[in-house]
Amino acid sequence: MNTSCCAMTKPTQTDKVSTAANETATMLPPVNVVEDSEGITLTADMPGVPKEKLSLQVESDALIIEGEVSLAMPTGMEATHVEFSLPRYRRVFTLSKELDSEKVSAEFNQGVLKLRIPKAVHAQARKVEIKVA
Repeated sequence: MNTSCCAMTKPTQTDKVSTAANETATMLPPVNVVEDSEGITLTADMPGVPKEKLSLQVESDALIIEGEVSLAMPTGMEATHVEFSLPRYRRVFTLSKELDSEKVSAEFNQGVLKLRIPKAVHAQARKVEIKVA
């Protein structure tokens, strides 16, 4: 895999997100990145995030994935054991100039976000015709 196409930010367990109102700790969703000759595919696991609370942004060379967990507790019930307490996912990737960030496509199904980012035309492999003289 050519790692020049997509680089992750710091691989830490949590990431601090500054907002105008306050600072919120976030979880890093696990992400698989697969590159082929035509581009890259990112698959991010974001369980508990509904489509309405999922955000995907491309700002210059940064791809930002954010989602807010929405797990409603039934009325009158209280959790006796909680294994995660951070209500948000956030992941930032730096995209190389080889990728066409104008053509990002996204699918979201049952908590799994799948992104496809094609390579720019100038970065794609091309076949060169050989002429016989």
